[in-house]
Amino acid sequence: QQEKEDLQGKLKLREHLSQTAGKSEATPAPSKNIDSQMKQLQCKLKNSNNEITRLLTTIKSLRKEVQEKEERIQELQAKISRLDKDISMKRHLIEDLRSRLKANQENEKTSNETLESLERKVKTLAEDCSNKKTSIDSLKRRLNVATKEKSQYEQMYHKAKEELEKKDLKLTSLERKMIETECAMTELESTASQQLRGLAKQSGQALETVQKKLLLTNDKVAEFMTFVKALTRELQHSIQELRTKIKQAKKMQEVRACKKGLSHESVQLAASILNVSTTDLEEILEVEDDEETAKTKMEFEKDKEWLQYIQKLLEAQCPFASHLMDAVLEKLNEKKKLVEEYSSLMKHTV
Repeated sequence: QQEKEDLQGKLKLREHLSQTAGKSEATPAPSKNIDSQMKQLQCKLKNSNNEITRLLTTIKSLRKEVQEKEERIQELQAKISRLDKDISMKRHLIEDLRSRLKANQENEKTSNETLESLERKVKTLAEDCSNKKTSIDSLKRRLNVATKEKSQYEQMYHKAKEELEKKDLKLTSLERKMIETECAMTELESTASQQLRGLAKQSGQALETVQKKLLLTNDKVAEFMTFVKALTRELQHSIQELRTKIKQAKKMQEVRACKKGLSHESVQLAASILNVSTTDLEEILEVEDDEETAKTKMEFEKDKEWLQYIQKLLEAQCPFASHLMDAVLEKLNEKKKLVEEYSSLMKHTV
């Protein structure tokens, strides 16, 4: 735009000069020069206008690409958040199933403990019964031996008989209770086994679905990582190409400046002094200095650090989208500046 304004100012000046020249008595030769200069300036104006329109179209297309990439990144982030929610819900379901399994296992332990206590009671009762049978046998022996003392021990015998009958009734009731408890235990075991089988089936199906979804999410995340890595590598490669092009353009300008500054005869004289050909002398003039090589090394190190930083961001925990976006935008701005520099250098060379 500044060049355009300068050219317009020059055109106005030329018009003013032409008008003043027309009024004053001048020769026709300078007016021809002014017309030719006017035409040259108009051509430069047209070229600059065309270049400005081209740059505007490229900027618009780049903005559209950036907007599309931002929308794509937002969609991917929304998908990732949805998948994280699904995973958290499934984890809660798994934890509930585990707590239920633990409760059922604890119930089984308590039922097993009650069974063991009942078996111990049965053993103690059986021992009591056997002891009582031995006592009855001893009483019968005593009755056989003590027939003479029958009248004295008849009351004791009746009492013992009554006690035995009571104990027999208790034994029968205990046996009935044992049978009932065994039936209840078998029913409990069957119901518990059915419930455990159902829970195991449900938990197995849920785990399979969760594993499938986890695999899908892992594949999507891997695809996103490869896309980001390829994008950054391509961006870094394009920036390096632009830098090399800018360096080549600068070298061309320097060589042209040297050629303009030196005449053909002076170039031949310098080549004869150095005992080299003119082409070799041009190559010597084109050699990079130490500052340029140091600058290229610094740029290479910065690109390497930038790629390592993006790798760290991808390997870091969520959220890292804002930092990744900032890093990519920084590189895009650098590329934009390099494109502008290259276009300006190409204008000057033209």
